[in-house]
Amino acid sequence: MTSIKRGTARIIFHIDMNSFYASVEQSYDTSLKGKAIAIAGNPKERRGILVTCSYEARAKGVYTTMSVWEAKRKCPELILLPPNFERYRIASRAMFEVLRTYTKQVEPVSIDEGYMDVTDIDSNLNALQIADDIQKRLLMELDLPCSIGIAPNKFLAKTASNMKKPMGITILRKRDIDKMLWPLPVLDMHGVGESTAKKMYSIGLQTIGDIAKSEEGVLKEALGKNGIRLKKCANGLDDRLVDPDSVYDTKSVGNSTTLPSDENELQELKKVFKRLSTQVANRLEAKRLAGPTVSIQIRDTDWRNSSRSQSFQNLVYEKEKIFEIAWSLFTKNWDGQPIRLLGVTVSNVVDRVDLTEQLSIYNFEEHAKEEPILSLVESLQQRFGKEMITRGQTQARKPTYESKTSFSKDFLDDHKDREKK
Repeated sequence: MTSIKRGTARIIFHIDMNSFYASVEQSYDTSLKGKAIAIAGNPKERRGILVTCSYEARAKGVYTTMSVWEAKRKCPELILLPPNFERYRIASRAMFEVLRTYTKQVEPVSIDEGYMDVTDIDSNLNALQIADDIQKRLLMELDLPCSIGIAPNKFLAKTASNMKKPMGITILRKRDIDKMLWPLPVLDMHGVGESTAKKMYSIGLQTIGDIAKSEEGVLKEALGKNGIRLKKCANGLDDRLVDPDSVYDTKSVGNSTTLPSDENELQELKKVFKRLSTQVANRLEAKRLAGPTVSIQIRDTDWRNSSRSQSFQNLVYEKEKIFEIAWSLFTKNWDGQPIRLLGVTVSNVVDRVDLTEQLSIYNFEEHAKEEPILSLVESLQQRFGKEMITRGQTQARKPTYESKTSFSKDFLDDHKDREKK
Protein backbone atom coordinates (compact mmCIF):
# COMPACT_ATOMS: atom_id res chain seq x y z
CA MET A 1 0.00 0.00 0.00
CA THR A 2 1.43 3.39 -0.92
CA SER A 3 1.47 6.38 1.38
CA ILE A 4 -0.37 9.66 1.03
CA LYS A 5 1.76 12.63 0.03
CA ARG A 6 1.14 15.86 1.86
CA GLY A 7 -0.44 18.62 -0.21
CA THR A 8 -3.45 20.89 -0.21
CA ALA A 9 -5.94 18.10 0.54
CA ARG A 10 -6.83 17.33 4.13
CA ILE A 11 -5.59 14.08 5.66
CA ILE A 12 -8.30 12.69 7.93
CA PHE A 13 -8.09 9.56 10.09
CA HIS A 14 -11.04 7.64 11.45
CA ILE A 15 -9.99 5.55 14.44
CA ASP A 16 -12.38 2.66 15.12
CA MET A 17 -11.65 0.44 18.11
CA ASN A 18 -12.28 -3.25 17.32
CA SER A 19 -14.97 -4.99 19.41
CA PHE A 20 -14.24 -2.37 22.05
CA TYR A 21 -16.16 -3.68 25.07
CA ALA A 22 -15.01 -7.26 24.45
CA SER A 23 -11.42 -6.13 23.85
CA VAL A 24 -11.41 -4.16 27.10
CA GLU A 25 -12.63 -7.24 28.98
CA GLN A 26 -9.95 -9.40 27.37
CA SER A 27 -7.32 -6.82 28.27
CA TYR A 28 -8.57 -6.65 31.86
CA ASP A 29 -8.72 -10.45 32.23
CA THR A 30 -6.09 -12.03 29.98
CA SER A 31 -7.57 -15.50 30.57
CA LEU A 32 -10.36 -14.40 28.19
CA LYS A 33 -7.98 -13.82 25.28
CA GLY A 34 -8.58 -16.14 22.37
CA LYS A 35 -12.01 -17.10 23.68
CA ALA A 36 -15.50 -16.44 22.37
CA ILE A 37 -16.94 -13.77 24.67
CA ALA A 38 -19.87 -11.40 24.43
CA ILE A 39 -21.18 -8.45 26.40
CA ALA A 40 -24.92 -8.81 26.94
CA GLY A 41 -27.88 -7.58 28.92
CA ASN A 42 -30.15 -9.73 31.03
CA PRO A 43 -30.33 -13.16 29.31
CA LYS A 44 -33.64 -13.92 31.04
CA GLU A 45 -35.42 -11.10 29.24
CA ARG A 46 -36.11 -10.69 25.54
CA ARG A 47 -34.08 -7.52 25.55
CA GLY A 48 -31.08 -9.65 26.50
CA ILE A 49 -29.15 -9.06 23.27
CA LEU A 50 -25.45 -8.91 22.55
CA VAL A 51 -23.99 -5.43 22.78
CA THR A 52 -20.78 -6.65 21.19
CA CYS A 53 -18.74 -9.83 20.88
CA SER A 54 -15.14 -10.83 20.32
CA TYR A 55 -13.84 -11.80 16.91
CA GLU A 56 -13.49 -15.36 18.19
CA ALA A 57 -17.26 -15.35 18.77
CA ARG A 58 -17.91 -13.83 15.36
CA ALA A 59 -16.00 -16.67 13.77
CA LYS A 60 -18.64 -19.02 15.27
CA GLY A 61 -21.52 -17.10 13.66
CA VAL A 62 -22.26 -14.83 16.63
CA TYR A 63 -22.88 -11.15 15.93
CA THR A 64 -23.84 -7.93 17.70
CA THR A 65 -27.63 -7.50 18.35
CA MET A 66 -28.14 -11.28 18.26
CA SER A 67 -30.32 -12.50 21.11
CA VAL A 68 -28.54 -14.23 23.97
CA TRP A 69 -30.40 -17.52 23.53
CA GLU A 70 -29.60 -17.69 19.81
CA ALA A 71 -25.94 -16.83 20.42
CA LYS A 72 -25.65 -19.64 22.99
CA ARG A 73 -27.29 -22.03 20.55
CA LYS A 74 -24.76 -21.18 17.85
CA CYS A 75 -21.82 -21.11 20.24
CA PRO A 76 -22.43 -23.13 23.44
CA GLU A 77 -19.00 -22.21 24.82
CA LEU A 78 -19.76 -18.48 24.52
CA ILE A 79 -18.76 -16.60 27.68
CA LEU A 80 -21.37 -13.97 28.57
CA LEU A 81 -20.30 -10.92 30.56
CA PRO A 82 -22.38 -8.02 31.88
CA PRO A 83 -21.33 -4.54 30.71
CA ASN A 84 -18.85 -2.71 32.92
CA PHE A 85 -19.34 0.90 31.90
CA GLU A 86 -16.76 2.28 34.32
CA ARG A 87 -14.09 0.06 32.78
CA TYR A 88 -15.01 1.02 29.18
CA ARG A 89 -15.12 4.70 29.97
CA ILE A 90 -11.66 4.66 31.54
CA ALA A 91 -10.30 2.78 28.52
CA SER A 92 -11.96 5.25 26.14
CA ARG A 93 -10.43 8.21 27.87
CA ALA A 94 -7.00 6.60 27.76
CA MET A 95 -7.45 5.90 24.05
CA PHE A 96 -8.28 9.52 23.24
CA GLU A 97 -5.38 10.74 25.36
CA VAL A 98 -3.04 8.72 23.12
CA LEU A 99 -4.60 10.27 20.00
CA ARG A 100 -4.14 13.79 21.40
CA THR A 101 -0.40 13.25 21.74
CA TYR A 102 -0.28 13.51 17.93
CA THR A 103 -2.59 16.49 17.40
CA LYS A 104 -5.21 18.59 19.17
CA GLN A 105 -7.46 18.11 16.15
CA VAL A 106 -9.26 15.08 17.61
CA GLU A 107 -13.06 14.76 17.48
CA PRO A 108 -14.62 12.04 19.65
CA VAL A 109 -17.87 10.79 18.11
CA SER A 110 -18.58 7.83 20.37
CA ILE A 111 -16.91 5.94 23.17
CA ASP A 112 -14.85 3.85 20.76
CA GLU A 113 -14.31 5.99 17.67
CA GLY A 114 -13.14 9.41 16.63
CA TYR A 115 -11.67 11.52 13.84
CA MET A 116 -8.24 13.11 13.60
CA ASP A 117 -7.01 15.78 11.20
CA VAL A 118 -3.31 15.04 10.80
CA THR A 119 -2.72 17.39 7.85
CA ASP A 120 -0.58 19.83 9.78
CA ILE A 121 1.32 17.43 12.01
CA ASP A 122 5.00 18.40 12.02
CA SER A 123 6.54 14.98 11.47
CA ASN A 124 8.93 13.21 9.18
CA LEU A 125 6.45 10.34 9.02
CA ASN A 126 3.89 10.10 6.23
CA ALA A 127 0.18 9.48 6.92
CA LEU A 128 0.44 5.70 6.69
CA GLN A 129 3.40 5.62 9.09
CA ILE A 130 1.55 7.85 11.57
CA ALA A 131 -1.48 5.56 11.44
CA ASP A 132 0.75 2.53 11.94
CA ASP A 133 2.38 4.20 14.95
CA ILE A 134 -1.03 5.01 16.49
CA GLN A 135 -2.26 1.48 15.98
CA LYS A 136 0.85 -0.06 17.55
CA ARG A 137 0.77 2.30 20.53
CA LEU A 138 -2.88 1.57 21.30
CA LEU A 139 -2.10 -2.14 21.18
CA MET A 140 1.11 -1.95 23.21
CA GLU A 141 0.09 0.65 25.79
CA LEU A 142 -3.59 -0.22 26.24
CA ASP A 143 -3.74 -3.74 24.80
CA LEU A 144 -6.59 -2.59 22.53
CA PRO A 145 -6.82 -3.27 18.76
CA CYS A 146 -8.17 -0.74 16.27
CA SER A 147 -8.73 -0.16 12.58
CA ILE A 148 -7.86 3.15 10.93
CA GLY A 149 -9.26 4.74 7.79
CA ILE A 150 -7.19 7.38 5.96
CA ALA A 151 -8.90 9.71 3.48
CA PRO A 152 -9.29 13.36 2.43
CA ASN A 153 -12.61 13.73 4.32
CA LYS A 154 -14.60 12.28 7.20
CA PHE A 155 -17.05 10.20 5.17
CA LEU A 156 -14.34 8.41 3.22
CA ALA A 157 -12.21 7.92 6.35
CA LYS A 158 -15.15 6.35 8.18
CA THR A 159 -15.84 4.11 5.20
CA ALA A 160 -12.18 3.10 4.95
CA SER A 161 -11.90 2.10 8.62
CA ASN A 162 -14.70 -0.43 8.07
CA MET A 163 -12.96 -2.12 5.15
CA LYS A 164 -10.41 -4.13 7.11
CA LYS A 165 -11.09 -5.44 10.61
CA PRO A 166 -9.55 -6.17 13.00
CA MET A 167 -6.24 -4.26 13.00
CA GLY A 168 -6.58 -2.84 9.52
CA ILE A 169 -5.27 0.38 8.00
CA THR A 170 -6.97 1.40 4.75
CA ILE A 171 -6.40 4.40 2.49
CA LEU A 172 -9.37 5.56 0.42
CA ARG A 173 -8.67 8.32 -2.09
CA LYS A 174 -11.30 10.05 -4.20
CA ARG A 175 -9.74 8.65 -7.34
CA ASP A 176 -10.25 5.11 -5.99
CA ILE A 177 -13.92 5.32 -5.04
CA ASP A 178 -15.14 3.79 -8.32
CA LYS A 179 -13.16 0.62 -7.55
CA MET A 180 -13.30 0.49 -3.73
CA LEU A 181 -16.59 2.18 -2.84
CA TRP A 182 -19.06 1.99 -5.69
CA PRO A 183 -19.31 -1.84 -5.92
CA LEU A 184 -20.48 -2.05 -2.28
CA PRO A 185 -24.21 -2.58 -1.53
CA VAL A 186 -26.16 0.48 -0.41
CA LEU A 187 -26.59 -0.97 3.08
CA ASP A 188 -22.80 -0.82 3.55
CA MET A 189 -22.82 2.95 3.14
CA HIS A 190 -22.33 4.97 6.28
CA GLY A 191 -25.60 6.79 7.00
CA VAL A 192 -27.85 4.25 5.27
CA GLY A 193 -30.01 2.08 7.52
CA GLU A 194 -32.45 -0.65 6.63
CA SER A 195 -35.36 1.76 6.17
CA THR A 196 -33.41 4.01 3.78
CA ALA A 197 -32.02 0.97 1.97
CA LYS A 198 -35.54 -0.32 1.32
CA LYS A 199 -36.49 3.00 -0.26
CA MET A 200 -33.41 2.81 -2.44
CA TYR A 201 -34.19 -0.73 -3.52
CA SER A 202 -37.68 0.45 -4.50
CA ILE A 203 -36.21 2.91 -7.02
CA GLY A 204 -33.67 0.46 -8.37
CA LEU A 205 -30.58 1.46 -6.40
CA GLN A 206 -28.55 -1.57 -5.33
CA THR A 207 -24.98 -0.30 -4.94
CA ILE A 208 -23.26 2.85 -3.73
CA GLY A 209 -22.28 3.43 -7.34
CA ASP A 210 -25.97 3.52 -8.26
CA ILE A 211 -26.45 6.32 -5.72
CA ALA A 212 -23.47 8.24 -7.08
CA LYS A 213 -24.79 8.11 -10.64
CA SER A 214 -28.50 8.63 -9.95
CA GLU A 215 -30.46 11.77 -10.79
CA GLU A 216 -30.77 14.25 -7.91
CA GLY A 217 -34.47 14.71 -8.59
CA VAL A 218 -35.16 11.00 -8.20
CA LEU A 219 -33.21 10.83 -4.94
CA LYS A 220 -34.86 13.94 -3.53
CA GLU A 221 -38.33 12.64 -4.33
CA ALA A 222 -37.62 9.33 -2.60
CA LEU A 223 -35.44 10.47 0.30
CA GLY A 224 -35.74 14.25 0.58
CA LYS A 225 -32.64 16.30 1.38
CA ASN A 226 -30.94 13.21 2.75
CA GLY A 227 -30.90 11.77 -0.77
CA ILE A 228 -28.87 14.73 -2.05
CA ARG A 229 -26.45 14.39 0.87
CA LEU A 230 -25.98 10.67 0.22
CA LYS A 231 -25.29 11.31 -3.47
CA LYS A 232 -22.52 13.75 -2.54
CA CYS A 233 -21.01 11.27 -0.13
CA ALA A 234 -21.21 8.47 -2.70
CA ASN A 235 -19.15 10.71 -4.98
CA GLY A 236 -16.59 11.20 -2.22
CA LEU A 237 -17.68 14.73 -1.30
CA ASP A 238 -17.82 15.77 2.37
CA ASP A 239 -16.77 19.21 3.61
CA ARG A 240 -17.28 18.62 7.36
CA LEU A 241 -14.29 19.65 9.45
CA VAL A 242 -12.79 17.69 12.32
CA ASP A 243 -14.20 19.65 15.26
CA PRO A 244 -12.75 19.03 18.75
CA ASP A 245 -15.45 21.31 20.21
CA SER A 246 -18.31 19.14 18.96
CA VAL A 247 -18.37 17.43 22.38
CA TYR A 248 -20.24 20.50 23.61
CA ASP A 249 -23.03 20.12 21.06
CA THR A 250 -25.59 17.94 22.84
CA LYS A 251 -28.74 18.17 20.72
CA SER A 252 -31.11 15.72 22.39
CA VAL A 253 -31.60 13.66 25.54
CA GLY A 254 -33.70 10.51 25.39
CA ASN A 255 -34.24 6.98 26.53
CA SER A 256 -35.97 3.93 25.10
CA THR A 257 -36.75 0.44 26.33
CA THR A 258 -37.67 -2.88 24.78
CA LEU A 259 -40.56 -4.36 26.74
CA PRO A 260 -40.19 -7.85 28.28
CA SER A 261 -43.24 -8.95 26.28
CA ASP A 262 -45.52 -7.38 23.68
CA GLU A 263 -47.84 -5.05 25.57
CA ASN A 264 -51.24 -3.53 24.77
CA GLU A 265 -52.55 -2.84 28.28
CA LEU A 266 -52.94 0.92 28.54
CA GLN A 267 -52.06 1.13 32.24
CA GLU A 268 -48.87 -0.88 31.77
CA LEU A 269 -47.85 1.31 28.84
CA LYS A 270 -48.57 4.37 30.95
CA LYS A 271 -46.17 3.09 33.62
CA VAL A 272 -43.46 2.68 30.98
CA PHE A 273 -43.94 6.26 29.77
CA LYS A 274 -43.76 7.55 33.33
CA ARG A 275 -40.52 5.67 33.91
CA LEU A 276 -38.99 6.86 30.63
CA SER A 277 -40.05 10.46 31.30
CA THR A 278 -38.46 10.35 34.74
CA GLN A 279 -35.22 8.96 33.31
CA VAL A 280 -35.10 11.65 30.63
CA ALA A 281 -35.82 14.36 33.23
CA ASN A 282 -32.99 13.02 35.41
CA ARG A 283 -30.60 13.16 32.47
CA LEU A 284 -31.66 16.71 31.64
CA GLU A 285 -31.16 17.65 35.29
CA ALA A 286 -27.70 16.08 35.42
CA LYS A 287 -26.65 18.13 32.39
CA ARG A 288 -28.69 21.24 33.30
CA LEU A 289 -30.45 21.12 29.92
CA ALA A 290 -33.95 21.80 28.60
CA GLY A 291 -35.56 21.64 25.18
CA PRO A 292 -38.69 22.78 23.32
CA THR A 293 -39.47 19.49 21.54
CA VAL A 294 -40.73 16.21 22.98
CA SER A 295 -40.91 13.15 20.76
CA ILE A 296 -41.87 9.52 21.21
CA GLN A 297 -40.74 6.38 19.41
CA ILE A 298 -43.00 3.36 18.97
CA ARG A 299 -42.12 -0.08 17.63
CA ASP A 300 -44.97 -2.56 17.42
CA THR A 301 -44.97 -6.34 17.43
CA ASP A 302 -44.47 -6.37 13.63
CA TRP A 303 -41.30 -4.25 14.01
CA ARG A 304 -42.96 -1.23 12.42
CA ASN A 305 -41.39 1.99 13.71
CA SER A 306 -43.18 5.30 14.07
CA SER A 307 -42.48 8.56 15.84
CA ARG A 308 -44.45 11.64 16.82
CA SER A 309 -43.26 14.97 18.20
CA GLN A 310 -44.58 18.26 19.49
CA SER A 311 -42.75 21.57 19.97
CA PHE A 312 -43.46 24.43 22.34
CA GLN A 313 -42.40 28.02 22.89
CA ASN A 314 -41.34 27.28 26.46
CA LEU A 315 -38.54 24.83 27.21
CA VAL A 316 -39.36 21.49 28.81
CA TYR A 317 -37.33 19.61 31.44
CA GLU A 318 -39.64 18.52 34.30
CA LYS A 319 -40.69 14.86 34.41
CA GLU A 320 -44.40 15.67 34.85
CA LYS A 321 -44.45 17.87 31.76
CA ILE A 322 -42.43 15.44 29.68
CA PHE A 323 -44.79 12.61 30.64
CA GLU A 324 -47.90 14.71 29.95
CA ILE A 325 -46.73 15.53 26.42
CA ALA A 326 -45.39 12.04 25.64
CA TRP A 327 -48.54 10.31 26.89
CA SER A 328 -50.76 12.68 24.91
CA LEU A 329 -48.77 11.99 21.74
CA PHE A 330 -49.06 8.26 22.32
CA THR A 331 -52.79 8.10 23.08
CA LYS A 332 -53.59 10.26 20.06
CA ASN A 333 -51.57 8.13 17.64
CA TRP A 334 -51.57 4.56 18.96
CA ASP A 335 -53.56 2.18 16.76
CA GLY A 336 -53.96 -0.51 19.41
CA GLN A 337 -51.22 -2.82 18.09
CA PRO A 338 -49.16 -4.56 20.80
CA ILE A 339 -46.02 -2.57 21.59
CA ARG A 340 -42.49 -3.95 21.53
CA LEU A 341 -40.44 -0.79 22.20
CA LEU A 342 -41.11 2.73 23.49
CA GLY A 343 -38.89 5.79 23.61
CA VAL A 344 -39.08 9.38 24.85
CA THR A 345 -36.75 12.19 23.77
CA VAL A 346 -36.40 15.92 24.47
CA SER A 347 -34.56 17.58 21.59
CA ASN A 348 -33.05 20.89 20.48
CA VAL A 349 -31.76 21.18 24.02
CA VAL A 350 -29.92 24.20 25.43
CA ASP A 351 -28.24 24.99 28.72
CA ARG A 352 -30.86 25.98 31.27
CA VAL A 353 -28.98 29.14 32.01
CA ASP A 354 -30.29 30.25 28.62
CA LEU A 355 -33.84 29.20 29.49
CA THR A 356 -36.35 31.94 28.68
CA GLU A 357 -40.09 31.72 29.05
CA GLN A 358 -42.46 33.72 26.95
CA LEU A 359 -43.55 36.61 29.16
CA SER A 360 -47.19 36.66 30.05
CA ILE A 361 -49.52 38.42 32.46
CA TYR A 362 -48.92 35.52 34.85
CA ASN A 363 -45.12 35.48 35.00
CA PHE A 364 -43.79 38.92 34.10
CA GLU A 365 -43.41 39.90 37.79
CA GLU A 366 -41.27 36.82 38.44
CA HIS A 367 -39.01 37.68 35.50
CA ALA A 368 -38.79 41.29 36.62
CA LYS A 369 -37.52 40.15 40.03
CA GLU A 370 -34.93 37.90 38.42
CA GLU A 371 -33.62 40.49 35.96
CA PRO A 372 -30.90 41.98 38.25
CA ILE A 373 -29.63 38.47 39.10
CA LEU A 374 -29.57 37.40 35.44
CA SER A 375 -27.64 40.54 34.51
CA LEU A 376 -25.09 39.79 37.22
CA VAL A 377 -24.73 36.17 36.05
CA GLU A 378 -24.25 37.33 32.46
CA SER A 379 -21.51 39.80 33.42
CA LEU A 380 -19.71 37.15 35.51
CA GLN A 381 -19.93 34.67 32.63
CA GLN A 382 -18.40 37.20 30.26
CA ARG A 383 -15.54 37.71 32.71
CA PHE A 384 -14.88 34.14 33.89
CA GLY A 385 -16.49 31.94 31.24
CA LYS A 386 -19.93 30.38 30.80
CA GLU A 387 -18.99 27.08 32.44
CA MET A 388 -17.80 28.79 35.63
CA ILE A 389 -21.09 30.51 36.51
CA THR A 390 -24.47 28.82 36.08
CA ARG A 391 -27.94 29.73 37.17
CA GLY A 392 -28.72 28.01 40.46
CA GLN A 393 -26.23 26.62 42.98
CA THR A 394 -24.87 23.19 42.12
CA GLN A 395 -23.20 21.05 44.77
CA ALA A 396 -19.70 19.93 43.89
CA ARG A 397 -19.91 16.28 42.91
CA LYS A 398 -17.29 13.62 43.35
CA PRO A 399 -16.04 12.58 39.91
CA THR A 400 -17.44 9.23 38.90
CA TYR A 401 -17.56 7.06 35.81
CA GLU A 402 -20.92 5.65 36.86
CA SER A 403 -23.19 8.30 35.41
CA LYS A 404 -26.91 8.58 35.87
CA THR A 405 -27.18 9.92 32.36
CA SER A 406 -27.00 8.17 28.99
CA PHE A 407 -23.73 6.24 28.90
CA SER A 408 -23.37 6.32 25.14
CA LYS A 409 -23.29 10.13 25.25
CA ASP A 410 -21.88 10.82 28.71
CA PHE A 411 -18.41 9.64 27.82
CA LEU A 412 -18.23 13.03 26.07
CA ASP A 413 -18.32 14.70 29.49
CA ASP A 414 -14.86 13.27 30.13
CA HIS A 415 -13.58 15.31 27.19
CA LYS A 416 -15.38 18.44 28.43
CA ASP A 417 -13.81 17.99 31.86
CA ARG A 418 -10.41 17.61 30.23
CA GLU A 419 -10.73 21.00 28.53
CA LYS A 420 -11.30 22.69 31.90
CA LYS A 421 -8.02 21.42 33.36
